[in-house]
Parts: sequence; structure tokens; C-alpha cells
Amino acid sequence: MHIHQIGRDVTVLNDQLPVPGIGFLAVNAFVLHAAEPVVVDTGLGLPDRDFLEALGSVVDPRDVRWIWLTHPDRDHTGGLFALLDAAPEARLVTTFIGAGIMSTERPLPLDRVYLLNPGQTLDVGDRTLTGFRPPLFDSPATVGFYDDRSGVCFSSDCFGAPLPTSDLAGATDVVDVPRDALRAGQLLWATIDSPWVHAVDRAKYLDTIQPLRTMEPRAFLSTHLPPALGRTTDFLDMLAEAPGSDPFVGPDQHALEELLASFEPVTATS
Repeated sequence: MHIHQIGRDVTVLNDQLPVPGIGFLAVNAFVLHAAEPVVVDTGLGLPDRDFLEALGSVVDPRDVRWIWLTHPDRDHTGGLFALLDAAPEARLVTTFIGAGIMSTERPLPLDRVYLLNPGQTLDVGDRTLTGFRPPLFDSPATVGFYDDRSGVCFSSDCFGAPLPTSDLAGATDVVDVPRDALRAGQLLWATIDSPWVHAVDRAKYLDTIQPLRTMEPRAFLSTHLPPALGRTTDFLDMLAEAPGSDPFVGPDQHALEELLASFEPVTATS
């Protein structure tokens, strides 16, 4: 896991996954260094990942007061229950739907759940976090937020992109990604993660982008993209373009068999 800082307010905990035939996808969690520290998402749950250990190099889990889960997909919840155990003072920010989905895996301590809907706010001591529904999302439980002190917008999966190399997926700033590769990757991700974007009323969809224009964030932090500072116009233009992009059609069984046949055979060792 790659860990780096954005100013004084945010630490990025960057992990990533290879996507065969497509590229490399960043999987980020974040720490917002507020008066009441906030952990945003909790990484992957793969056996070789230890989210809590990585987080402990940034903040003592006992000091964490809020865990903001942008939605309950497994690439956001990997370290959730371990963190709840290690951070006894922390409350879990989610929605009614999000709490219901997570409780199908393991019961949540409801006295530690804080339900927050888009448009509502959370006071974390020295700043106010305002929840919002990103224009692109893959879960009805998705709620990102805007931090009024740092000017940072935490956008969940919105704006993500598979990138050509592991180094780019782990970059500290999206400026390192060639613009053409970035736009192509973002549009591809939009059609993979939010395939409904091709079927919506275009005018109503474009209305969902306007709050981000009003927000004018200093930076967008996406789960699936390096940090993006000062890219508001480009990113909102990409959102407007997404409904007209080509729909994603995934590999079929024949393609899978070809991929498997290309792998080197595993040789048993004594």
C-alpha cells in the first residue's frame, strides 16, 4: 500500500488491483485529519492486505471518531469490522440502505451507526462535511461528501478510471496521467460502473452535475483514481460526455478461455 499526504488535511492510503485486459485500478481509502478524525472507506478485504496496519501508520485507531463509508461494496469495506473493534469511539456514517446491506454479512452495532442522507451535514469539530450523491454511482447507498475547510470533495467511485500501468494507478497526482489515457479510462469506468448512464434522461442527468459546479472543489478524491487537484472543469466535462460514450461489453467465455490458455503453467515444487 502506498501512503501519501495531500496538504495538511488528507492522507491517501492507495492500494490497487490489476484488471486483466484493461489495466490497473486504484483502490483508495483516506484519512481526513479533522479535529475528530475521519476514515473514509476501509480498503480491500483480500487475505494479503492489512488495512488496519496501514492505517495505524497514519493515525492511532483509538483516536478515530468517524468512519465514513461511501457505500458498502467489498472494495470499500475490507477493514471495516477490524477498525470498528480497534476504534471503540468511532461511529459509522452510512445510509439506511448501506446499513442493511452490511448487516447481511455481519450485524452492525446499531448504537454506533450514524445515518446520513445526501444533503445532510456532519460536524467533525473544526469543519462541516456535507453529504451528496455523486452523478455516477453503482450503489443506491452511495454518499460522498464535501469538506468546507479543505475544499476537498470525496466522490466515492465517481471519476474513477482503470489506468495503463501500476505506477500510474499509484500516482500521487492525476497530473501524471496522460490526458488522453485519463479521459478514455474515465469514460470506460463510467460505462462499467454506472451502465445506467446510457438510459437516463440526459437533461435530468446533467442537472445532477450542477451541484459540483457550485461546490467548486479544490480537489476531487475518488476511490479509483489518483488525487485530482484543480481539474474541476475537465472532470465535469467528462461527466457530461458519459451518456454518449460507447457502452461497455465485457469479455465472454471464449475470451476467458483464451486468457487462461495464455498463462504459464504452474510447476509443482517439492
